[in-house]
Amino acid sequence: MTRVLVVEDDPQLVRALVINMQARRYGVDAAPDGATALRLAAARQPDVVMLDLGLPDMDGVDVIKALRGWTRVPILVLSARQASAEKVAALDAGADDYITKPFSMDELLARLRAAVRRREDAPYVPEATVVETDEFSVDLLAKRVVRSGRDVRLTPTEWHLLEILITNRGRLVTQKHLLQEVWGVSQSNKSNYLRVYMAQLRRKLETDPSHPRYLITEPGMGYRFEG
Repeated sequence: MTRVLVVEDDPQLVRALVINMQARRYGVDAAPDGATALRLAAARQPDVVMLDLGLPDMDGVDVIKALRGWTRVPILVLSARQASAEKVAALDAGADDYITKPFSMDELLARLRAAVRRREDAPYVPEATVVETDEFSVDLLAKRVVRSGRDVRLTPTEWHLLEILITNRGRLVTQKHLLQEVWGVSQSNKSNYLRVYMAQLRRKLETDPSHPRYLITEPGMGYRFEG
């Protein structure tokens, strides 16, 4: 099921969107403000975000920038702002499409389908196949890690975790996403798996595992690779 996060403070519009999308078998979450939207995006990992720019707590462009810090999820802007500069600002911040209110539901759903197709048809390509840090290097194609001139032996699970984090370099990867990708589970009570394997990776790669420089924990949310 394709999951959509609707970020909109107009309850009547939210209701119309939810009814229409659920009738077409989309899963829908709704957030009335930016802060709630960012929490739900991290927790629910939506396939598409529909975002109003005029939110009560923050500008929608700031929400786009925050999302683009860790996810490539398609973002469709729904806004009454018609000025060209407003559209350019949202697209430059990372939005994928801009739909001006009022809009027809048929057009909106067509844009949604197009966003889902683009996401499915565009496999992620890492920016670089070899990642160098001051402490170690990672060759993503050769599946090889070298530290101080010596190969670092990683288990398949350790490698899978490291590969996901590195290919999302600088971005938050949620616990739920890691659990699903590596173990095929999303239950929060399995997060001890992550803690154990992340501790092992830090012992193998970090100079000071108790104060990691590269494998960073975002408390209550997930992990991030910095390097």
